[in-house]
Amino acid sequence: MKSVDIYTDGACSGNPGKGGWGVILMYGSREKELSGGEQDTTNNRMELYAAIAGLSALKEKCRVNLYSDSAYLVNAIEQRWLDGWKNSGWKTSSKEAVKNRDLWEQLIALLDTHDVTFIKVKGHADNEYNNRCDKLARNAIKALT
Repeated sequence: MKSVDIYTDGACSGNPGKGGWGVILMYGSREKELSGGEQDTTNNRMELYAAIAGLSALKEKCRVNLYSDSAYLVNAIEQRWLDGWKNSGWKTSSKEAVKNRDLWEQLIALLDTHDVTFIKVKGHADNEYNNRCDKLARNAIKALT
């Protein structure tokens, strides 16, 4: 099975507002950048969409290290919030509907396909790839105007 590193980031100008996402896929010495945006969205939706876009770009089952600065994304997986939400009929611990269920369900399907490890990185710090993803996301927002 191929091993791939995926860096992701999402951004919003206003929250909600115009949003963008950026992804860098790395396999061996090859890199591929992806980005896009939406007119009316939230930062959390863009963080989720970046992960979905990155995993969707893979053409075969892969072992993936997915790097994100989003505590929302990483904690939902690593602290098993996602399992709790599914088991409670998509309700939070306060019995409210889980936000972004549509995207979580897309992500779950991709997690069933690939062997993914989520790794939290510090945002807007010294991680070159996270910073590049942030720039891709911000440029996607600019392209919407």
